[in-house]
Amino acid sequence: MTHQPSHHRDQPVALWGGLECTVNRVQDQYFSQMDRNGHAGRLPDIERFASLGVSAIRYPVLWERTAPGDLNDADWSWSDARLPALQELGVTPIVGLLHHGSGPRHTSLVSPDFPDKLAAYAGAVAARYPWVEYYTPVNEPLTTARFSGLYGVWYPHGKDDLTFVQALLNECRGTVLAMRAIRAVNPQAKLVQTDDICKNYGTEPMTGLVNFFNERRWLTWDLLCGLVDQQHALWDYLAGTGIDQEQLLWFRDNPCPPDVIGVNYYATSERWLDHRAGRYPEHYHHDYQGQAYADIETPRVLATPTPGIGPLLREVWERYGLPVAVTEAHIDANREDQLRWLLEIWDAAQQERMNGADIRAVTVWALLGSYDWNCLVTECRGYYEPGPFDVRGPEPRATAVAEMMRELASGRPLSNPVLQGEGWWRRPERLLVKPIGTPAALADMTRLLRFGRDKVVQPILITGATGTLGGAFARMCERRNLAYRIVTRAEMDVTDPASVQAAIARYRPWAIINAAGYVKVDQAEVDALRCRRENTLAPTILALACVRNELRFVTFSSDLVFDGRSDRPYVESDRVAPLGVYGRSKAEAEERVMATDPDALVIRTSAFFGPWDGYNFVTRALDALSAGRPFTAAGDTTVSPTYVPDLVHTCLDLLIDKEKGIRHLTSGSAVTGRNWH
Repeated sequence: MTHQPSHHRDQPVALWGGLECTVNRVQDQYFSQMDRNGHAGRLPDIERFASLGVSAIRYPVLWERTAPGDLNDADWSWSDARLPALQELGVTPIVGLLHHGSGPRHTSLVSPDFPDKLAAYAGAVAARYPWVEYYTPVNEPLTTARFSGLYGVWYPHGKDDLTFVQALLNECRGTVLAMRAIRAVNPQAKLVQTDDICKNYGTEPMTGLVNFFNERRWLTWDLLCGLVDQQHALWDYLAGTGIDQEQLLWFRDNPCPPDVIGVNYYATSERWLDHRAGRYPEHYHHDYQGQAYADIETPRVLATPTPGIGPLLREVWERYGLPVAVTEAHIDANREDQLRWLLEIWDAAQQERMNGADIRAVTVWALLGSYDWNCLVTECRGYYEPGPFDVRGPEPRATAVAEMMRELASGRPLSNPVLQGEGWWRRPERLLVKPIGTPAALADMTRLLRFGRDKVVQPILITGATGTLGGAFARMCERRNLAYRIVTRAEMDVTDPASVQAAIARYRPWAIINAAGYVKVDQAEVDALRCRRENTLAPTILALACVRNELRFVTFSSDLVFDGRSDRPYVESDRVAPLGVYGRSKAEAEERVMATDPDALVIRTSAFFGPWDGYNFVTRALDALSAGRPFTAAGDTTVSPTYVPDLVHTCLDLLIDKEKGIRHLTSGSAVTGRNWH
C-alpha cells in the first residue's frame, strides 16, 4: 500500500496505558477481569492511571457490563463517572466495547444478529459520549475467533474452520457497522484496531503450515482494509470452509481501514512449528487437519533468539502503510524482566520510527495486572500477574514499572539498575529442549546495554554467605540475571562500620540485603550480647551506611516480635510485644533501622522451609515420616510457614519496586502442630 509521508520520524513515540478488562464467556459463566482486579468499584484508579504520564488509555465501556439486556435498559453510571474524569485529567480514552467476549447472552460471535446489535450498542455509546474520538469496538478479532471458534476454549466453543471464519467475519462486520454508527454521531471518530502480531517459523516439513498461519494472522486488518477478494492468498481457504462468499466480498465493498493498527506482542507471539513432536513435552503437541506437530514459543527452542518486535512492526507498516501502535506490551515475569521487556519494545518502536515507519505509541498493558491467563481465563485459579500496579493489598501499590513509565513519559533517564541485564527470553536458561539453529530467526546478540558498554554493572550486596537465606538470595539473583555479590564476614564484618564502608567502596552496590543474623532462638537467652550485636547492631550499622551512600536496604525480622497471644493473624500495625531475648533483638532492630533509614524495607517472616536447607522443620518432619519414625510437633504453637524461594522472589521484586517500611511475608495459611498428627 502507499505509505504516508515520513515527517512523523521526528516526533516522539507516545506512551499509552491499557487496563486488562476481559469479559469472556466459558459455557454459561462469565469471567470479568475488572471484578477480579477491583477496578469495577474503585474510582480513584483514574488518578493512579493519570499519574503514570500516559497520554491515552485503552479503556472499557463493555457491552456485556453496560447493556447485558435490552439496550434501552443500559446502565451508564459506571462509565459516566470515569470517562469524563479521564478527560479532565488530560488522558484520552480509547474506548473498547468488546474484549475477548461474545456479547450479552442474547447473541454470540456466530449469531447473524451480532454485527447489527454491536453497532446499535456502539451508536448508543457515541451518543452518550459524543466527545470520545478513539474506539476499539472489538479487541483482537482474530485471536478471539481462534479461541472461540477454532480451539473451543471460549464461547461458543467451536472447533472447526467454519465457526472460526464466521466468528471473525461477524466481529469485523460488527466493527465496520460500529464505526459507521459512531461516525454518524462524531465524524472525526477514529478506529484503533488491535490484534496479536503472531509470527511463525518452523522445520522444512512445516513450511506449508507456517506460511498458512503467517497469512492468516493478517485477516483482521486485511478484511477491514477491503483487501480480501478472489486474489487474496487465503481466498480458497476461506471459501472452502463453506462460508457464504458474499460475506467475504462485503468487506471489499465496505472497507473501514483502521486509523491506527494496534499490534499486541507477547513472549508467546512468535512460534516454532516442528514436525518432530516427540522432542517436546506433550502440552506442546498439536494437530491441524491431520498434520501433527509441536507448537512452542521461539525463545524456548531457537539457539539464537528472534530480533523481537522491531521487524514485525516494519512488516505491518510495509503491508498497510497506516499508522501503527504497540497496543499491548506485557510479560508474565519477575519485575526486572518486566522492565527489560518494556525497554526492549520501547527501543524497537523508537528505532522503527527513526527508520521511517509511522509508529505512534507503545501501550503498557495491564495497568492493574491480570488474572488467570495461564489457563486462558477458563477458571478462577487466582494466578495473578502484576503490572504497573499490584492489587494484592488493601490498595493498588505502584511497582517499578510505574516509575519506569513516568521516566519514559517525561524523557528522564531510566534509573533502575536492573535494566543492565538481559531478559529471560535472551538468556541461555530460556531453552526447554535441545536448541535449534535457523537462519530465518537470527538476531544480533551483540547489542549494547542501554547504560553503555563501559558502565560498571552495580551488584546487590548480600550478607549471610553461609546461611540458608543468603544462599537462597544468591541462587535467585543468578537465576534472574541480577548482578550480586554475596560476602562473608571476612569480606564485610556487618558489626564494624569501617568494614561495611570499605566493602561498599570496593563492590559499589546499589542495594544491600542483610540475610545474616543470630538465629538460635533458645540459645539467645544465655548469649544475649552476641544476639543483640548480630541482630540489632549489625542492621543499624548497615542502615546508616545505606543512608550515607544512597543505597536501598532490606533486612529481616521475625514473628517473635509478637507475644503470640492474638487470636487472629498479626498485621504490620500491631504493637510489638516480644517475650524473649531473640524477639527483643529483632524488635529493637526494626525500630532503629526505620528511624535511621525510612526508605529501608524490613521483612517480618517465619518458619522457613525450602529445598536447600536440611534442618528446617518441614524437611525434618518429612524425613522422619518417610522413614517411619515418630515426629513430635508442639500442638499449642501456630505459625505461618514460609517457602524460601517464594520469599526471596517477592523480596527481590519489592526491592526493585523501592518498597519501604515493615512488611509481613509468609506463604499462606497458618498451621499448628495438630496439623501434623
